[in-house]
Amino acid sequence: MLASLTSSVTSFVGNHGLYAIFALMLVAAVLPTASELVMLYGGALASGAFADARVTAFGHRIDTPLWAYLAVVATGILGNLVGGLVGWAIGSIGGRPLLERHGRWLHVDEAKLDRAEQRFQDRGALAAAIGFALPLVRSFVAIPAGIVRIGLHRFVPAALVGIAAFCFALAGIGWAVGSSYTRVHGDLRYVDVAAVLLVLVLAALFLARRRRSSTMARRAGPSR
Repeated sequence: MLASLTSSVTSFVGNHGLYAIFALMLVAAVLPTASELVMLYGGALASGAFADARVTAFGHRIDTPLWAYLAVVATGILGNLVGGLVGWAIGSIGGRPLLERHGRWLHVDEAKLDRAEQRFQDRGALAAAIGFALPLVRSFVAIPAGIVRIGLHRFVPAALVGIAAFCFALAGIGWAVGSSYTRVHGDLRYVDVAAVLLVLVLAALFLARRRRSSTMARRAGPSR
């Protein structure tokens, strides 16, 4: 299943370039659709690691690796920001009742919504910047931000900072992996494996941190 997901994402990005990156990153703002893998693979594609694939824009191939990298990053940022605004609008217009009724379609349950709302109440717009910069949790930021009514004048700059940090970092890692492998071996057959392993490591660290926080919270609770 994981191999199938990886193959689908990388094939879509490889075949449709910036259009695929924009679409996937837009959806990733409200659904967990492997935004980490999208930017990793986009960075590798920009590095010229694939002999039969290049970054294209409006039908023209971008042969300069640096410009290709910047195009991938800019597209990822734009797509994710547009998706974030859509998520904010869903939360702002529909509010919490909408999420409670249909949250399962967005992989949002009541516990996740409670945690997200608490983060925004404690940290305000800073939570949006941090959330969009982090793997995994970044798909559960925009809608709660709309629910708690963070103004667009605060949400957009904060989201932009977090999204830019994420896209530059992940595409940069993909670039580094792609460039190094190409110089040594001449192809990039294992970039998918490297990308998936990185995502799994990040997921494991996130889950371990959550489990530790839950354990500490239970221990700190009132004893009977």
